[in-house]
Amino acid sequence: MRNKLRRLCIVSGSLLIFAAFCLCVFNMTESRIAEKRSQTSLSELKAVIEKASSEAEPAKASGTTMDDLFAEYEEPAPTEMPTITIDDTGYCGYITIAELGLELPVINDFSYDALNYAPCRYSGSIDGSDLIIAAHNFSSHFGRLGSLSDGSEIIFTDCSGNVFRYRIISIEDISGSNVEEMLSNDSTPWELTLFTCTFSGKSRITVRAKNAN
Repeated sequence: MRNKLRRLCIVSGSLLIFAAFCLCVFNMTESRIAEKRSQTSLSELKAVIEKASSEAEPAKASGTTMDDLFAEYEEPAPTEMPTITIDDTGYCGYITIAELGLELPVINDFSYDALNYAPCRYSGSIDGSDLIIAAHNFSSHFGRLGSLSDGSEIIFTDCSGNVFRYRIISIEDISGSNVEEMLSNDSTPWELTLFTCTFSGKSRITVRAKNAN
């Protein structure tokens, strides 16, 4: 009886280890695919921005259509930013986080599907000093946000080639259902927010930053 129980425990343990291994491989594969997609778009986006900047031609502005952020978040008020379209996707610029070795394009219109390709502008704008950018917690996207240091620099380059520099003022966890706290900056003014899900999915790692130009 004990031998059967021991064999059952060994088999069950082996199956759990195998399942965990498969999940790990799946997550790594998704992250690599997302990294490849975003870097391909980034190369094209930077080339278009550099060309537009050299020719001094203003980029076209477009409206936004925001989907719900996960299940709980309501649609933010639409705002406008200049965009560049690559493969039928509008981008409002790209973000550089030197401390994490990241440079990523930012899709203008938020949707859950779009997050599989690159970070998305969830709400706000540069001119409104309330830009919020969301991304999946892939290691190639915002998965390492929580390791950033206070005072670290974040750079956003818009589609006209304008460069905006920010310094991190706080890093916090916000409940997944607390939309008001995510969007409000009355108590502690900030001009840029980056956020992603924790691995449990119950809260959002949220980075707040102020203009350093």
